[in-house]
Amino acid sequence: MTTKPESLVRIRFTDCDPLGHLNNARYLDYFLNTREDQIREHYGLDFFTIATTEGRSWVVAQNQVAYFRPAKYGDKVWIDSQLFHFDERMLRVEMKMWSEDRTQLKSLIWITLMHVDVKSEKAAAHAPKYMELFGNVLTPMEQANFDQRVKHILHLKKNNGVLAE
Repeated sequence: MTTKPESLVRIRFTDCDPLGHLNNARYLDYFLNTREDQIREHYGLDFFTIATTEGRSWVVAQNQVAYFRPAKYGDKVWIDSQLFHFDERMLRVEMKMWSEDRTQLKSLIWITLMHVDVKSEKAAAHAPKYMELFGNVLTPMEQANFDQRVKHILHLKKNNGVLAE
């Protein structure tokens, strides 16, 4: 089971500003849509099905985004994702958007998701089957917060010229 799924996607015209750069708000759409596809493909999970059959789902509680290089109209970009923290009610996922040749990191996001009861709209505990899955795909990180992570990545780039992560 992969711990870091990746997908190649193309930047669309309707998602770009007049300069041909991917609109900052649209990065979130690319990240969230790609993660949804990845967890369906790699882990067999479908948010809609889980919400309708189990009465539980995940909602975004927080996004932290760093933009390093512009993604432009027509570019093909790799988006990878990894679960780096979880507890009984919460998930934290890191996603990166890379150039097609993987030499340039375009953007980094940390997404915090809360598991909720659909009817009450209150936080709910993950079922044991999800806790087991999360434990199997967890990729812990040394950095304790987003700013430290960004500094770490910039340090790697400065010293190596390219990012190894």
